Amino acid sequence: MNNRFTGEILKGLERMYPQAVTALKFQTPFQLLVAVILSAQCTDERVNKVTETLFRQFPTAADFANLNPQQLEPWVKSCGLFRNKSKNIVAAAKKLVAEYDGRVPGTMAELLLLPGVGRKTANVMLSNVFNEPAIAVDTHVFRVANRLGLVANSTVLGTEKELCRVIPRDDWGRAHHWLIYHGRNTCKARKPL
Repeated sequence: MNNRFTGEILKGLERMYPQAVTALKFQTPFQLLVAVILSAQCTDERVNKVTETLFRQFPTAADFANLNPQQLEPWVKSCGLFRNKSKNIVAAAKKLVAEYDGRVPGTMAELLLLPGVGRKTANVMLSNVFNEPAIAVDTHVFRVANRLGLVANSTVLGTEKELCRVIPRDDWGRAHHWLIYHGRNTCKARKPL
């Protein structure tokens, strides 16, 4: 992949999606963490409907830490995989309260220690909360990056590493959102344009 080709693709995506930002609604870093965990195998639209009432009732990590997973399950059931998500969210909240005074840590290493947090979630947090250059590879980013020829990789981690190599560091966070928007709006899984 040459730099000129990559640059042209990125310019085109930026023209198409100049206001691309996360679609998840949140007021605090912890709320974004919960929303991202809930977003696995679920639409952002559904997550936002769930978190609108959820965060009104339980706005902080301490509120979630006082729950058991079974108490959280009815609130998040419509997001799918609700038992596992509830278990991870409550465990992450307990860890944050016990070890970080309820605050979400700002490093990849610390984020990966939280239950339910993998590289994608950690990268979303680093980029959207801590303004750190990061590319979170979800199904949209993976599909679009490979289809457009930005990368040629069969794994999520490999795709992340290649994207970080071919995209200028200052564009990582924005490029992540451009690729997501393009995957949702144009380059869909079943009927790409």
